Amino acid sequence: TLLVVMMAVPGLALFYGGLVRSKNMLSVLMQVMVVFSLIVVLWAVYGYSLAFVGGNAYIGSLDKIFLAGVTIDSLADTFTDDVKIPEFIFIAFQATFAGITCALIVGALAERIKFSAVLVFSVLWFTFAYLPIAHMVWGAGGFLLERGALDFAGGTVVHINAGVAGLVGAYLLGKRVGYGKESMPPHSLTMTMVGASLLWVGWFGFNAGSNLEATSGAALAFINTLVATAAATVAWSLAEWIGKGKPSMLGAASGAIAGLVAITPAAGSVGPMGGIIIGLIAGVVCLWGVTGLKRMLGADDSLDVFGVHGVGGIVGAILTGVFTAPGLGGTGGADFDIAMQTYIQAEGVVITIVWSAVVALIVFKLVDLVIGLRVAEDEEREGLDIVSHGEQAYVR
Repeated sequence: TLLVVMMAVPGLALFYGGLVRSKNMLSVLMQVMVVFSLIVVLWAVYGYSLAFVGGNAYIGSLDKIFLAGVTIDSLADTFTDDVKIPEFIFIAFQATFAGITCALIVGALAERIKFSAVLVFSVLWFTFAYLPIAHMVWGAGGFLLERGALDFAGGTVVHINAGVAGLVGAYLLGKRVGYGKESMPPHSLTMTMVGASLLWVGWFGFNAGSNLEATSGAALAFINTLVATAAATVAWSLAEWIGKGKPSMLGAASGAIAGLVAITPAAGSVGPMGGIIIGLIAGVVCLWGVTGLKRMLGADDSLDVFGVHGVGGIVGAILTGVFTAPGLGGTGGADFDIAMQTYIQAEGVVITIVWSAVVALIVFKLVDLVIGLRVAEDEEREGLDIVSHGEQAYVR
């Protein structure tokens, strides 16, 4: 749980912060930190109950609203019938997942969205998109769980969910002033590399922690998080080297994140060689996602949330259905059917994409109608650090 907190603050904040222009550095740090904090509070108030407590196939109940009935002696189930952990730590662990998912969306909206709009959107999208998907995938009796969908640590719940919402937001916000005409280079790739590294370290908590027990299952998720990420870093760098003539630091960092995203749903069910192949594929496909696909879509997804998290999540979710096969080194049973499992995985991907997109579209439209999504053009040119927060990241 502590490692996942580090993923968001400072990891994600620094990764995103380094990618924007210096005049917007603090705005991104603020958005990530405050959105994460806000969602953690809402998770304790009603999110945990709606995601994990009773309910039907699509949403939980309000039986534990305000954590009613949870005490220091309450226990939560793990994957082993006779092993339980304190419910408070399970609540905290899942709170960090919800918080970082909403914070991920910030990257698609960076450098032009109102701070108030980010916060209102996050509350509504968390309530009507994140919670139902989390319940369907991980909650007892959840629709996708009962269908047999495999999502060990959040390929659908976290990455596809956030990536699609970010893409919808990028379309509705419109492109940044000067986008495609003015140079908008990252102001600190050093910060971005530090952030990516913190994300990689923290991701061991994200993936191995999702086993909920320090067993061989956690060890499998641990090694997959290491080797798949390394493979994706190498694949992205090599593909960029071949395509552009030079491998970039931004590419290596982005490749690492792509590998982390893609192995997330598969971490507990594929073997290390399967993990490496998933990483290699994700590195190349996500490079295309932030170049060719991005041009095709025509949206100004500022920090490539969809290209890395959306595309990487889709790649990982689908390939989970392939490499979980025991014949390919996975942990599937003797009756494991690659075709059927891949179909079930694809079904989960489509449901997540549609659900997240529809909710995001409605919520963004509502927020725009009530308080407006975007800062004025002159404020955007001045920079959101001064306009939204009255501060500067760097004072000369």
